[in-house]
Amino acid sequence: MKTTDKQGCNALVEILAKQGVKRVVLSPGSRNAPLLMAFSRSESIESYVVVDERTAAFMALGMSQRSGEPVALVCTSGTALLNYAPAVAEAYYQHIPLIVVSGDRPIEWIDQDDGQTLRQYGALSHVVKRSYDLRAEWTLATDGWYFNRCVNDALLTALSGEKGPVHINLSITEPLTGETDCPPRPERLVTRIPAARVPDEESMSLLSDEFMSARKVLVVAAFMQPDEALARALSQLARLPQVVVLTETLANVRGEGFIPTIDRVYSVLDKSEWPEFAPDLLITLGGSLVSRMIKAFLRQHKPRAHWRISQGDRVVDTMQALTRQIETAPAPFIEALARRVSAVGSDYSARWHDKERLATRLHDDYIASIGWCDLKAFSMILPAIPAGTALQLSNGTTVRYAQLFDCPQTSRNDCNRGVCGIDGSTSTAAGASCVDEAMTLFITGDMSFSYDANGLSSSYLSPRFKVIVMCNGGGGIFRFIKPTAGLPELERCFEVHRDIPVEKYADLFGLRYFEIHDEASAAEVLPRFFAESEQPAILAVHTPNVYNAEVLRGYFRRARS
Repeated sequence: MKTTDKQGCNALVEILAKQGVKRVVLSPGSRNAPLLMAFSRSESIESYVVVDERTAAFMALGMSQRSGEPVALVCTSGTALLNYAPAVAEAYYQHIPLIVVSGDRPIEWIDQDDGQTLRQYGALSHVVKRSYDLRAEWTLATDGWYFNRCVNDALLTALSGEKGPVHINLSITEPLTGETDCPPRPERLVTRIPAARVPDEESMSLLSDEFMSARKVLVVAAFMQPDEALARALSQLARLPQVVVLTETLANVRGEGFIPTIDRVYSVLDKSEWPEFAPDLLITLGGSLVSRMIKAFLRQHKPRAHWRISQGDRVVDTMQALTRQIETAPAPFIEALARRVSAVGSDYSARWHDKERLATRLHDDYIASIGWCDLKAFSMILPAIPAGTALQLSNGTTVRYAQLFDCPQTSRNDCNRGVCGIDGSTSTAAGASCVDEAMTLFITGDMSFSYDANGLSSSYLSPRFKVIVMCNGGGGIFRFIKPTAGLPELERCFEVHRDIPVEKYADLFGLRYFEIHDEASAAEVLPRFFAESEQPAILAVHTPNVYNAEVLRGYFRRARS
């Protein structure tokens, strides 16, 4: 098969394939034409073509998020690269290995008023682990060696420690679409042998002693990839009377003895009880927390010691109490720790689980007492999700409502919590659905949905992809959170009331449309929505925005009354 005559483009594709890249999302362009040729003719890497670079980047994010594998992105020169920025920033803080490849003009034409030129190298430097500036054409004897070394370094960087995106900027000279019959030269693969997965004996002894000195140990797990080994290890710790394991909806670790509804349980703690529920030792895992309540609680009632378990080398002191940054993979470390520690006299776990039972009873009573609203809708939607479904959530109130419910039948739960933006949520979910044979359900607010409606334009949507849009007038979170709830500009500047035409979007992009307005229609429509198997489906859930906020505030007030 003929291939592009640009050596660097062929070498790039071969090295990426050898390093485990199986998918690439391509966006059309002229300057990146040799890259499009090389990737689309590859038998090792599956290509997806998405015109809008912002949508393309979020789709790649979803693919990598769901598969756990690196995914490449290819765009042309100019502002195309800048449209990748929101998704790349999310990937950086979510530790997702995107391989960003941008075609570029030769360096001598930058800042020379030539079309589609800007300073591309370093444009994403603050949200990638490393940037590389390479040439697609090789003239010197060492050019091929240098190119191979840099691309191998890029992949190893993306996949080591805390994973994350890298940027390869590739300058390409004209002519752009030349072909050659010459087979590409075989490219050398560089692999990395990781360091020890757990701390040394001396360190483990020190940490075990510190653990055993605490009568109240709180483990808090935030967003992570699913990890069965970690779940098993945490289950071992959770059996100890001095240990409590709190897991957020997005933590993707489940086990006996865990408390998976942080906000629900925390809401029933009286202020007078806070000191006795505050930990001596706090152990945190995963990324940023959704729960503002638990963050505020731990910042106010600081633990004597705080361990952060992470493979990253950045100091992250969310609770302003960090004492140990333990740079290791969480699962083997917790496994090793669980083997070395034992029970001490403590009722810490019992106290938390007593509160969990109280919170569950109050939760159920409150749900039964309220009328139709977002909270009532979530109480019906989440239990109806078919077993094995992968759940994607948008930011705002959507992910926070999910925090109040246990949904054990889903295979995993994801949300763009790296930087917590509402942009790109639909595209991320669409990308995730491309690499999963199971159903992907995306639940979003109407503002977030309208922001990324272009995510539905993908030609890769399948009947396994389903969307629920909470049509509550937009910006519902601003009516609930204290900084904005009382502002006179609330409705004009924050909620921005709009009736999102979900049905018209469904017609435009070829999705089967459903809608519900109350409990009766929810009970009738939800089974049909989840059973739809001929085309992707979208469900509009209409709720009253003012009452929604009243109910949610009442939920937390009632719990403490």
